[in-house]
Amino acid sequence: MKIKTMAKKITGKGLTLAVAESCTGGLIAHTLTNIPGSSVFFKGGVVAYANEIKSRFLKVPSTLIKTHGAVSAPVARAMAEGIRQQFKADIALATTGIAGPGGGTPQKPVGLVFIAMACAQKTVVKKCFFTGSRTAIKTQAGKTALTMLSNAT
Repeated sequence: MKIKTMAKKITGKGLTLAVAESCTGGLIAHTLTNIPGSSVFFKGGVVAYANEIKSRFLKVPSTLIKTHGAVSAPVARAMAEGIRQQFKADIALATTGIAGPGGGTPQKPVGLVFIAMACAQKTVVKKCFFTGSRTAIKTQAGKTALTMLSNAT
């Protein structure tokens, strides 16, 4: 995936983008803002690491987090839809997962990441399992999110 090609496609269509990142910690926003002229399409993002931030700024219902856990498809979906609405963007990406090395459980192991992409028509969520170091998991999650975006535009 060529990030500059994806950026040109988004810009050419007049679309805007926002991101809500948890496990990627701002890596997607960093990648996007490394593109000269990204301010034309990239509105910004929120690193919502704490559950309270997911609820307060992204409007993720706390009951959703309590019921499914922060690392879940429903929360990823709500994060993407929340940031899209809050930033009034055409498209939004969201990531939530367990980058490790600790924090995993048998039900939710290290490397489990949910990536969501929301637009006016629909929201899709992808469940992923990545391996490697914390940095490797974060990098793979960020690249996968941007690939989802590229394939959809």
